[in-house]
Amino acid sequence: MAAPKKGRKPSGGQGRPGRALAFILIAMVALTGGMFISGHTTPRLGIDLAGGTSITLTAKNQPGQKNAINQTNMNTAVNVIDRRVNGLGVTESEVQTQGKENIIVNIPRGTNEKQARKQVGTTAQLFFRPVLTIAPGGKTPAPTPSPSAKDKASGRDKPATGDGAEKSASPSASPTTQGRAVTDALKADATPKATPSGKPSGKPQPSTPPVPQPQPGANVPPALQKKLASVDCTKPMERAQAGQGVQASEPTIACSDDGKQKYVLGPSDVAGTEVTDAKAGYDNQRGSGWLVQLDFNDKGSKQFAASTGKLAGQQMPQNQFAIVLDGQVVSAPSVSQSITGGNAEISGSFTQQTAEDLANVLSYGALPLTFEESSVTTVSAALGGEQLQAGLIAGAIGLALVVLYLVVYYRGLSMIAILSLLASAILTYTIMTLLGPAIGFALNLPAVCGAIVAIGITADSFIVYFERIRDEIREGRTLRPAVERGWPRARRTILVSDFVSFLAAAVLFAVTVGKVQGFAFTLGLTTLLDVVVVFLFTKPLMTILAKRKFFASGHPWSGLDPERLGAKPPLRRSRRTAARTDHPKEA
Repeated sequence: MAAPKKGRKPSGGQGRPGRALAFILIAMVALTGGMFISGHTTPRLGIDLAGGTSITLTAKNQPGQKNAINQTNMNTAVNVIDRRVNGLGVTESEVQTQGKENIIVNIPRGTNEKQARKQVGTTAQLFFRPVLTIAPGGKTPAPTPSPSAKDKASGRDKPATGDGAEKSASPSASPTTQGRAVTDALKADATPKATPSGKPSGKPQPSTPPVPQPQPGANVPPALQKKLASVDCTKPMERAQAGQGVQASEPTIACSDDGKQKYVLGPSDVAGTEVTDAKAGYDNQRGSGWLVQLDFNDKGSKQFAASTGKLAGQQMPQNQFAIVLDGQVVSAPSVSQSITGGNAEISGSFTQQTAEDLANVLSYGALPLTFEESSVTTVSAALGGEQLQAGLIAGAIGLALVVLYLVVYYRGLSMIAILSLLASAILTYTIMTLLGPAIGFALNLPAVCGAIVAIGITADSFIVYFERIRDEIREGRTLRPAVERGWPRARRTILVSDFVSFLAAAVLFAVTVGKVQGFAFTLGLTTLLDVVVVFLFTKPLMTILAKRKFFASGHPWSGLDPERLGAKPPLRRSRRTAARTDHPKEA
């Protein structure tokens, strides 16, 4: 018999099992440490387990549109609201219709409820309207038909020019060399003015600029002037109702979202449906901080260029356009030249959060219906706690039955299976806990079911490997060769089985929504971890224990007793004896 070549590994590749075990143990320690360092030691729970907020939105027909409430528009509204909620980083939320005119939005506990309610409740169409005049948010005296003599003497009726104009008006804007427009939001009152090159000049103003009073030359209808004086935007109820029930083709009164200013706005120049994209970003090139970039389609680009062209030649505040959502002004930038090219930037004293909020409103603000917040209720977690407890009890019973079966049938080998299940449980728990703050993953009841199902999938992988080893022993091999020869066959079976499970989970995740996605996500995650545990923990541990006398000698309680498995060593000895007796005859 030829001697085996040096350096050649046995079939199956014994490798260095100690390295694989050390790697997975380090990974478990690192994940556990990261969990405690982050301060999140338990998984984030979904609304069905931890409670949360339930918001009911009721659809309302817009003026002149009696048949707007239909299934198509309601489905569109659900999709837009769902995208808006997810834009806030809220996952495991539920957005669904109830009846013909209601939408139910369930938001899990642990999210920014106030912010989410504000975004979800802001469901009217988005419009870009020219600003006719601005006044302080509170009640103001009705404007006189013409400036007083005292005003003429003091020069108040003269248009502001020079540096004084820059201090008394909101920051202006101009196109950049790339054809994009850089505009500064009115409410960002400490923002420097933008130059044609896009570089800010001057120093930020430390205080809020004076708000212009209504001007007779602003083409404000007398009825709106009277209403402007009577509206008190500092009161939330009046602020919410100021711009409601007005068609896009009519002028209107609107309040700023903080109630500090109120506006007279002209008919809409551009609808929010013409905005194709809006996103927040940080301007590293010019150093102007956080800004919002928005893009228009072809129709919106032409309309926006025409609107800004008309506004550019006006005095303050008639050179501003208001971004109006749900009847409230979320931003009122000013322009100095026509903005062409179909894209623009809104910059100002934004933080990352305020820039993302405005971008979210611009992206998902255009709904085909008007909605009002009918009710807001807090969902108790008591029922969810009972369901979670029942699910955990079911999982514990299932795990106990699996362990009992392994102990009875595999005896000593069950220790390897139990340790592998423990390693899989640690990895699953720590990863699911860290995914909560990382991507907003929330553990709901179907996800718990997915984790319970994964116990059987993981145990099945161990059983496949153990049975391959036992088959090799039945053929007359000793334990160490059996471990290495049985691994390639078991490996193929395990990979095929796990691939089918992962493919099913991926398809289920892609074609479903809501809670079913939680089940699919957990099933896919645990299936991947099963492969990691079997390759980096179960196989190396089996290789190491195969060298121990308890397993190598085939102890009756090892689960690898050749006699109990039906192996026939005498038959193997007789074959070797026959081979020796046949050799001299051939000679």
